[in-house]
Amino acid sequence: MDNLRQIKHLYARAGFGLRFDEINAARNLDISQALTGLFKSSENYQPLDIITGDAGYTTMLRGDKAERKQFMQLQRRQERSLNEAWMERMSNTDAVLREKMTLFWHNHFACRTRQAQFAQQLNNIQREHALGNFRELVLEVSRSPAMLQFLNNQQNRKGHPNENFARELMELFTIGRGNYTEQDVKESARAFTGWGFNKDGKFAMRSFLHDDGEKRFLGKTGNLTGEDIIDRLLGQKQTAVFISTKLYKYLVNETPDAGHIAAMADVFYRNNYEIKPLLQFVFTAPWFYGEQNVGNIVKSPVELLVGLNRQFYVNYQRPEIMLQFQKVLGQVLFYPPNVAGWPGGRNWIDSSSLMYRLKIPSIILNGGVIDFKGKADPEEEAYIAASHNQQQFVNARIQAQADWDKLLKSIPPGTSKNNIAAFILQPPVSKVLATELGRAADIKTALIQSVSTPEYQLC
Repeated sequence: MDNLRQIKHLYARAGFGLRFDEINAARNLDISQALTGLFKSSENYQPLDIITGDAGYTTMLRGDKAERKQFMQLQRRQERSLNEAWMERMSNTDAVLREKMTLFWHNHFACRTRQAQFAQQLNNIQREHALGNFRELVLEVSRSPAMLQFLNNQQNRKGHPNENFARELMELFTIGRGNYTEQDVKESARAFTGWGFNKDGKFAMRSFLHDDGEKRFLGKTGNLTGEDIIDRLLGQKQTAVFISTKLYKYLVNETPDAGHIAAMADVFYRNNYEIKPLLQFVFTAPWFYGEQNVGNIVKSPVELLVGLNRQFYVNYQRPEIMLQFQKVLGQVLFYPPNVAGWPGGRNWIDSSSLMYRLKIPSIILNGGVIDFKGKADPEEEAYIAASHNQQQFVNARIQAQADWDKLLKSIPPGTSKNNIAAFILQPPVSKVLATELGRAADIKTALIQSVSTPEYQLC
């Protein structure tokens, strides 16, 4: 594999793809230099701060019907704004590795909440610790109002333990199913009694609700606290194996390789669950660049859209259209299907989503007029009905433009259409596409043809 192809593969997995304006710099880098650059550009943590003010939790609980309705409308607008803000961040940031890993942790610690303030807070926890220490990440996620609310730990109290959070902490967040007993779940739930949040939406250890009796968890006995449970879980190397397996499927190959995962787990465990050394190990491993691991992972809908936005400098007149895209493609940020998250891989593809996946890039790049008839946001349905022309309304409100001048100027002079396609795509250019490219009227047409292929769905 030549140097540029290796760098392109690295950027596809550690970010959202390499742009044409990065080619010249990439040609002169080796893997170590490119990786250093990726970590450097993602060094600083910048939180999303689109939602300001208090969480309004008491308003939702205690307000009258009109106040609750008004609050829910506000929350809906905030949810949409938060979604748009993260999509915009991923589409334009230089900190691609941090955002790519934030997306990973967003799915690993899958959580749904109608409190936009809580959702932003959890997202920023995942962003802040995305490249940091896994123990700190688990602890902060466990203390977040979003997760405490979602998994019912707010109701977990002495004498009446709620096991939801304790179970998912083990099954999905750390050690994995089959490595603990039902008794471990019960004892763990007792250790997390009293963990909750106050009316201001901040973590609160409510000591009067905590069970301070003796507990036995994974062979250890004592007056165990929630922090003790987390430490005990991370003390089991199986947790390093479990996280490494998920990360391998996200960054390398949907089909796990036991030997590679064992090596990853060794690095992770030996480095006290520091995430950066684990990523450095993966991205410098010779097997990461093996032919069997290139162009073989189905892009998630968000990765597909963000990659397109970045490569073509897409600007949306109505940023909320990105939420519509997510809905039809099956991945709405901040709304995973359940606590297990999106299954990913080839589960992203079905007959309906594949049609949209193949169609969306070309429609955006040909002027951005997209027909979402019948898929309008509920808040817009009354307006659509009153307009007497749904087709006109939808088309008029959903538009995007690519910066073709900027893109075409960034392509090295003399680059053939086939080489342009080879750069855009991770898998090799097919004979069918090569024939189509030969008939393409210009480079713009060739680019649109390239991103409208099944191959563009892979990274």
